[in-house]
Amino acid sequence: METRLTQVQLAQVVAEIDKLSNQRELELGTDQVREILRELNLPDELLEDAIAQMHRREALEKQQRRNRWIAIASTAVVISAIAIGILFGQNRQQQNAQVASTEDRISLSKKGGDSLTQVNRQINPRIYYQVTLKNAPIGNQLSLQCDWTNPGGQIVHQNKYQTRTIDTAVWNTNCFYDLGSASPPGNWEVRMSLDGRAIGSEPFVVK
Repeated sequence: METRLTQVQLAQVVAEIDKLSNQRELELGTDQVREILRELNLPDELLEDAIAQMHRREALEKQQRRNRWIAIASTAVVISAIAIGILFGQNRQQQNAQVASTEDRISLSKKGGDSLTQVNRQINPRIYYQVTLKNAPIGNQLSLQCDWTNPGGQIVHQNKYQTRTIDTAVWNTNCFYDLGSASPPGNWEVRMSLDGRAIGSEPFVVK
């Protein structure tokens, strides 16, 4: 099949032929190289070894360049991942900073029940601290902590837990404590915190 070229393609072909021609003029044949080596009083029997060494050096330099590009790309990926992680963490902190309690109470059940101001450790040893949160971050989980403080001001129990994935901005949660017979009577307090920030507390009396 006859090859037909446009004027633009013809110009490109001519330029390519000229480039190849110039390249061939610059290239030396083996015999020419040996002749030059003899003129320089160099052993031409080392020509093959020298060429092999040159090719190895070129391959090594190519591999080193490739490794540098890989290292640069890997560093860029790591930096990007760190930046994304920092932004994600800051966004999470900002969301958590908006969380607050709208209602809390002491009760004898996880959900519902009467709001108690005093409990009898002999009759009802397990008590719950129910908290309703507002501005809960939808799609995330919250790591909460409850500190139970006795009349002496000592934290005698801590609840540390993670909520389920939140699906509504108003979120109910709770923690509990089992009052033992050795628990001292008097004024107690339970405090709930998020990221070290108190978001709710409730005093109660133990009898």
